[in-house]
Amino acid sequence: MDKTWNNKAWFLVLPVLVLVAFSAVIPLMTVVNYSVQDTFGNNQFFWAGTEWFEELLRSDRFWAAMGRNLIFSFIILAIEVPLGIFIALNMPRKGWGVPVCLVLMALPLLIPWNVVGTIWQVFGRTDIGLLGYTLNAIGIDYNYVRDPFDAWMTVIVMDVWHWTSLVVLLCYAGLVSIPDAFYQAAKIDGASRWSVFRYIQLPKMQRVLLIAVLLRFMDSFMIYTEPFVVTGGGPGNSTTFLSIDLVKMALGQFDLGPAAAMSLVYFLIVLLLSWVFYTVMTNYDAER
Repeated sequence: MDKTWNNKAWFLVLPVLVLVAFSAVIPLMTVVNYSVQDTFGNNQFFWAGTEWFEELLRSDRFWAAMGRNLIFSFIILAIEVPLGIFIALNMPRKGWGVPVCLVLMALPLLIPWNVVGTIWQVFGRTDIGLLGYTLNAIGIDYNYVRDPFDAWMTVIVMDVWHWTSLVVLLCYAGLVSIPDAFYQAAKIDGASRWSVFRYIQLPKMQRVLLIAVLLRFMDSFMIYTEPFVVTGGGPGNSTTFLSIDLVKMALGQFDLGPAAAMSLVYFLIVLLLSWVFYTVMTNYDAER
C-alpha cells in the first residue's frame, strides 16, 4: 500500500528561510556585487570585473595580515586545547565543587567582547593597570602600546583568559559521560593515570575536541573586537589581523570594491580551513 506523505509542515520552515535570506543571502550578494565594481560616490558604480581580486592576491598587505592570523590561531589552539583538557581533568565530578567550578568557567564566556577588550586595555596600562604597573615595578619593561611583542602577548593572554573556558566545558561534558565501569575496570587492571587518559578519557573526548578545535579556530581566525579595542592593530601593523585590516579598508579608506573582494576571500579561507580541520579530524577518528 502506497504511503501518503504530508509535507505541509515545511510551511513552518518558510519564515526561517525568509529570515535567512534577508540576514545572510542578500547581504552576501550585495558584497559580491560590490566586489566586481568600483565607485566614486554618489551611488555611481563602474564595472571592474576581477580587478580587485587580482590586486588583493598580489598585495603584500593582505598576505602579511593573513600570516598574522594563522600564527595567532596556531598559538591559541596550542595553548587553549591542552590547557582546557588539563583543567577539565582536574575538575570535581561530584559534590558542591561541581556547580562552583562550572559557574566560574562560564563567567568569562558571558562577558561581551568589547568589554573584554576594555578590561584588558585598562589592565595592561602601565600607569593605572594592575598588570602593566606590576610588571614594570618588578623590572620588566612592559608596554603593549609601544612594543609589538608585548602587544602580542597581551592579545594572546586575553584570548586565553576569555575562551579557554569553552574548551574546558566541552571537555568536561565528554568526561562526565564516561561510565564508572570503565574506571573500575582500569583500576582492576592496574592501569596508570596516563593509560586511563590515553585509552579511556581521550577517546571519549574526541568528538567534543573536534567541536572545540573548529570553534576556537574560526573564532580566533576571525577575531576583531578584542585586539581592536586593546591595540587598534598596533603598534604599527603588528596586531593588524585580516578582520581589522578589512574594517580599515572598508570604513577608514572607503574602498568598497577592494574591501568586498577581501571579505569574500576571507570567507572562503575560513570555510576552506574549517573544512580541512573537520575532514582530517573525522578521518582520523574513523580510522581508529
